[in-house]
Parts: sequence; structure tokens; C-alpha cells
Amino acid sequence: MTSHASVGTALTDGGADAPTVLAVDDDEDLADTYAIWLDGAYDVEVAYGGRSALEKLDRDVDVVLLDRRMPDLSGGDVLDRIREADYDVRVSMLTAVEPDEDIVDMGFDEYLVKPVRRADVVDVVERLLARNEYDDDVKEYFAVSSKIATLEAEYPDEAPVDDAALAELRERKERLERRVDSSLRAVESFEDAFREVEG
Repeated sequence: MTSHASVGTALTDGGADAPTVLAVDDDEDLADTYAIWLDGAYDVEVAYGGRSALEKLDRDVDVVLLDRRMPDLSGGDVLDRIREADYDVRVSMLTAVEPDEDIVDMGFDEYLVKPVRRADVVDVVERLLARNEYDDDVKEYFAVSSKIATLEAEYPDEAPVDDAALAELRERKERLERRVDSSLRAVESFEDAFREVEG
């Protein structure tokens, strides 16, 4: 494994035009592991805490992989600051914190619960990069859909949050779906064509 000193400050060699991913976790081994998993396809910056993440975040970052529970500045606080600064960046929480109704109002795009595999991390980065091509309503539609799916997957046999909160999420998804219907059909057509090429 690459040493903390070199991974924490250097970008991996994804190429001049490669998208930039910022992996944030106070567990240095985990953050370094994410960088190794993404090495070659992306430029990856690593931060070992929330404050360090904010120092490294700039307009060139395309995707942030963000732990929630960090001692210096929580992932939730980092996420709030990212959204307040209006960075056009997709964010996946990548955390051991089980999702609950507190995620309803959080501004993330995806939520992965540790432990994760390499394929999980690669897949979420690819999905989030694909969403960067769409307008804000489509991005929000996918973020809301992800929250609903996360809660339903985590609590398949019971209501994961109070009925009002989950109902509000579902209503928001339906409103967004009506607004972005034609864009979603284009996304589905693209994904079908992509699967045919890959298959």
C-alpha cells in the first residue's frame, strides 16, 4: 500500500483530463484504499479529516467520497459547507453510520454503508460522474431516489423513518419525476444503449 505521506498529498495519475475525486476519511488506511481502487481512471485527492477536505476542495473536484463520523469536523458539517459554497460537485456519503430519518434533509447524492467493496466505490463514482451531465432537477431526482432506496434497503421489513418524512420524500420524487420526464427517458435510452455496447 502507498504510504500515507505520499497518497495524502499527491494526486494519482488518472491523466490530464481525468475527473477528480476527493476521498475523505479519518481512517487513513481506508482513504488510501479508496485512492488505490480508483487509481488509473481518476485523479484522486485524499483528505484525512473534514477540515483537510475543505482545504482541498475546489472547483476542479467532480466527486467527493465523504465519511460522516470524523473527529475534527463531521461529514454532515462538511457536506453543509460544500452546498453553502455552491460547489457543483456530486457527493456520496461513505460511512459506517446506518441511515435514519436524519438523512432526509442531507444534501448528498448517494449513501453507501461500510464495509464496501472496490466495485461499490467504482460504481458510485461512475454513477455520480454520469449525473454531472444532467440539469439540477435530474440530479435532485436521482438524489431523492437514492435516499428512498437507501432507507428501504436498510429497513426492508419496517418503516425506516416516520411516515410523514418518507411520504414527503416520495412526493418530492413524484413532483421531480413529472418535471424531468423527458430527460429521464433520454437517460434510460442512453443507459440501454450503453448496456448493449458493453454486453
